Amino acid sequence: MDEKAKKVLGSLQGQCSKREYCRSDIRAKALKALDGDAAAADAVLESLSAEGYVDDSRYAGAFARQKAALDGWGPVKIRYALKMKGIVASDIDEALSSVDPDAAGRRMRKLLDAKARSLEGDPQARFKLIKYALSRGYEYEDVKNEF
Repeated sequence: MDEKAKKVLGSLQGQCSKREYCRSDIRAKALKALDGDAAAADAVLESLSAEGYVDDSRYAGAFARQKAALDGWGPVKIRYALKMKGIVASDIDEALSSVDPDAAGRRMRKLLDAKARSLEGDPQARFKLIKYALSRGYEYEDVKNEF
């Protein structure tokens, strides 16, 4: 590894020690910092993975819990976002199982209650509530049971 790659490695170690990143995000950061040198970026990524700075499974769990608890995302939206990050299906399933289903249900109910208040008097309120919940990533069966 040359000096520039070592410098990028040190910088990325600092970033990874502050928050979770997935392999695809770190590879993109390394590629940008190394002016598109894919071989050096891959070497930096492998070094970070070997040292435990980057772990897709750990990232997926943190991502799923954060999006479910703070942003009110449902499992469908979380699964899709993690797939777009290049996370493998087994890690996604494990991450989604770490989300408390009761808390997610309460979050969905809270979101729907808030949306329902804004739709009072609208003849299509039920349809719009279902559409809203689906756009937030909740399963149709779960949403349908709320009405």
